[in-house]
Amino acid sequence: MFDLASLIKSAGYLGLFGIIFAESGFLLGIFFPGDSLLFTAGILASQGFFDIRILTVVALLGAILGDNFGYAFGRRAGPRIFNREDSLFFHKDHLERAERFYKAHGGKTIILARFLPIIRTFAPILAGVGKMNYRTFLAYNIAGGVIWGMGATLLGYYLGNIVPDIDKYIIPIIILIVFISVLPAVFPMIKNKEGRD
Repeated sequence: MFDLASLIKSAGYLGLFGIIFAESGFLLGIFFPGDSLLFTAGILASQGFFDIRILTVVALLGAILGDNFGYAFGRRAGPRIFNREDSLFFHKDHLERAERFYKAHGGKTIILARFLPIIRTFAPILAGVGKMNYRTFLAYNIAGGVIWGMGATLLGYYLGNIVPDIDKYIIPIIILIVFISVLPAVFPMIKNKEGRD
């Protein structure tokens, strides 16, 4: 596992904004560890490496603007996205998985997808492809940005302030975050045959 804390310290506010923006709506973002990145940045803020007020604004803006970019891309590119061949950065099955999730959960997918790696990158693109009403999309987008972007960061900051030497436990905590973030996608598979299919 690479040293996420060192990456965040090196990236600074601008780098963090770029990573969050990319993961929220730019196809290359599927490779970034969004949940653990925000949580770790919050812990680092509790240790004085970042100002938590600036950090939460950076996380919020990166999440909202990234999703807006994804929506605009999906709206402009439209159905052509579905006809692309698989490549290093694009796999049709990722898009199809996000589409199924979107159909099952409707507009709230914009919020729920924030907590699902890969799906969070494709959900705003699908909203654009499906020509979801922009005002509706924006409302869910802002709500998701607050809950995910600010929430994960503030949780890291809070725990960093109350748990002594929390940096010793970052790797197990990150593994737990990744596990929790994939549960909503795994649960339907366990629950019924339709989900397993």
